[in-house]
Amino acid sequence: MSKKVESKPLAQNKKASHDYFIEDTYEAGIVLTGTEIKSLRNGRANMSDAFATIRNGEAFVNNMHISPFEQGNRHNPTDPTRARKLLLHKSQIMKLLGLTKQEGYTLVPLKIYTRNGYAKLLIGLGRGKKNYDKRETSAKRDAERQIQRALREKQKY
Repeated sequence: MSKKVESKPLAQNKKASHDYFIEDTYEAGIVLTGTEIKSLRNGRANMSDAFATIRNGEAFVNNMHISPFEQGNRHNPTDPTRARKLLLHKSQIMKLLGLTKQEGYTLVPLKIYTRNGYAKLLIGLGRGKKNYDKRETSAKRDAERQIQRALREKQKY
């Protein structure tokens, strides 16, 4: 029985929860070449403009920037924002394809982490937020923050 070891996120898409209602999440393996995993472990990835697509029955993540490794060799990838293949079961891909065909739904990469030495990408099925939804979310977050601050102040006395 192997123990599932999950580390802290190597990169996160903080804009995703601001711009989308995340309704469901899926864990996918990611195909990396050369020394990309070393760059990921050094925290040299940016997911702010990343998005996932399904083409020809395969899932890909696009616009995810992984900087080239400084001490890399000739197998270093030259394009840091190339499309990277995601490893999902065929049934998951078909389900995601059907869900993203609906109006307003998209696949959003949420975070990259390692599990048992392999890089994993958490992708979410997101529905776009309107501006009034974003304002409402930030107002709720601010109210929660004020409540927590008041409780901490009360506990000090």
